[in-house]
Amino acid sequence: MTPPDPSLLGPLIAQLRLARGWSQQHLADALCAAAGTPTLTRHEVSRWERAVRVPGERWRRHLAAVLDAPAGPLADAPSRRRPPGPAPATRSRSALLALARRWAADPSAPLLLNPATIDHVAGPSPDGSAADGDPAGPPPGDHLSDAFGLAELRRLDDLAGGADLAPAGAYRLRRVARALRRAGPTGRRRLLPALAEAAQFAGWLDGDAGDLAAGLDAHRLGLRAAAATGDRAFAGHVLGSASHLLAGAGDAEGALLLARAGYAGARRAGSPGLRTLLLHRVALAAALAGRAPAGRQALDAARRTAEAVEPATEPAWLYWLDGDELAAMTGRTLVALGRPGPAVPLLHAAGSGRGPRSAAVYGGWLARGLLRLGEVDRAAAVAGAALHDAVRAGSTRAAAALVEVDRRLTAHRAEPAVRRWRALLADARPYLPRPPTPHRRATTRRPRGRAGPARTG
Repeated sequence: MTPPDPSLLGPLIAQLRLARGWSQQHLADALCAAAGTPTLTRHEVSRWERAVRVPGERWRRHLAAVLDAPAGPLADAPSRRRPPGPAPATRSRSALLALARRWAADPSAPLLLNPATIDHVAGPSPDGSAADGDPAGPPPGDHLSDAFGLAELRRLDDLAGGADLAPAGAYRLRRVARALRRAGPTGRRRLLPALAEAAQFAGWLDGDAGDLAAGLDAHRLGLRAAAATGDRAFAGHVLGSASHLLAGAGDAEGALLLARAGYAGARRAGSPGLRTLLLHRVALAAALAGRAPAGRQALDAARRTAEAVEPATEPAWLYWLDGDELAAMTGRTLVALGRPGPAVPLLHAAGSGRGPRSAAVYGGWLARGLLRLGEVDRAAAVAGAALHDAVRAGSTRAAAALVEVDRRLTAHRAEPAVRRWRALLADARPYLPRPPTPHRRATTRRPRGRAGPARTG
């Protein structure tokens, strides 16, 4: 549960801003007041957070002051040596956003799925040749995701996090890619849906393990595969999944763009459950981006659409979308919208009976809602339980979400309950999952270019 690398100034600014519960507009207003000038806008803050621009020294000083942060990381970040070119996650984000715009503009147009991409994902065959020697084609059965073990892996995702499951997701994606590489035209058509599901899910697990760049690259492959089959519904789900990863990483604007693209492209083809889920993605991203009216509008639309949801008729990859999950998502968005009163009962009720990652994530939001209501002791206790769940889950994303809770609790550091929380956090740090290092990705994980279906949380 370490803060972002100080050399990546954009994510640091976003994290500090969100830790105070501020929108980008609120931060821009505070900076203008501190500087005595009205020239800074929300759009400039967004550019800083997306690493499109770097604030100058003067604005970095004001950022440190208004965000009540140590000046060192903010002042030193832009001057530190960086590798040439944009950060990997920035490149992956830009590529996915561009592809999402293309698909949303014309969801009926198939996106190019380059054979070289399949080869890169599949990796070399055992004898080093470009094609596998097994002529049998894809596994038998109509439910190809089951044939590749994806349904079972989704169920495991309820109990464990990406730190444990990402290698399994990578393995299953490689299996699909290798089968597709050796298949004929008919086999390829049958396998493309399985590739889309495997890519989305592997990407979800990557993001949950803290490897955002690989997660976004995987979702991009999943979008291409879904579009190649004309499956608008699953393509929309892919974008909703990627949107949620960006929202968790502090990129609310990028998350909002992906969620809106997913809903626009899939709303006519998607089931009521999928439309409800995508509207929830839009609502949360809009709330985190400081666009409260848009967030409220999307949340109201999600509630209306949810009335038509019949779980038995939903796609298999939405098996987890039940009433408790929808209530928890509603509560989370209400907290982000600054309405903790109605949010706390929803989050409290949804916390029981969930898997450890969902319990950790929603517990963090419940703690934030309680803090907004001034219930510091309860918030610290809930955060402690969420911390235990984060350790059990093996989810880097769930652990990182508690960073903001910790920052908010620090404002009440004199309270005994908060002191107990801080001691618990110190004891738990060695057991919290961390993002994979570049060395690990290069030696034990799949190539960056391949991809990954997903849950919430």
